[in-house]
Amino acid sequence: MTATDRSIELIKVAAQSAADKLAHDIIAYDVSDVLSITDAFLLASAPNDRQVKSIVDEIEERLSKELGVKPVRREGDREARWVLLDYVDIVVHVQHSEERVFYALERLWKDCPEIELPADAVATRGKAAEHAEQRAEEEAADLDGELR
Repeated sequence: MTATDRSIELIKVAAQSAADKLAHDIIAYDVSDVLSITDAFLLASAPNDRQVKSIVDEIEERLSKELGVKPVRREGDREARWVLLDYVDIVVHVQHSEERVFYALERLWKDCPEIELPADAVATRGKAAEHAEQRAEEEAADLDGELR
């Protein structure tokens, strides 16, 4: 069994929405062979809670406006560290970068086929590592400045 055309359509709109809000490391998996509850997972992350919320809001708004769907469940909203949007056919996970590294959902689903995403979404791969490296350099420069 593979993800339905409808699931893939939902994933692509959600992925483009996340990319438009500068999400990091957007990836989607066809989990239809291993899970009976949904066809696909979309994973995305952001370096801060406010951006996580912004990405989630954009995904929800675009899926509603463009495809007429609303999530049946939205979890993790208060902390905005890991927000889950359940659309039955797909489940969207938007995580704070730290949670993304800690929980490493990609490890769980690495044997599932990846779903092809829009170019803007694919271009986000590696952005979390890039951002972390940049922050470390800035913190080192700040520390160096304080020590002088």
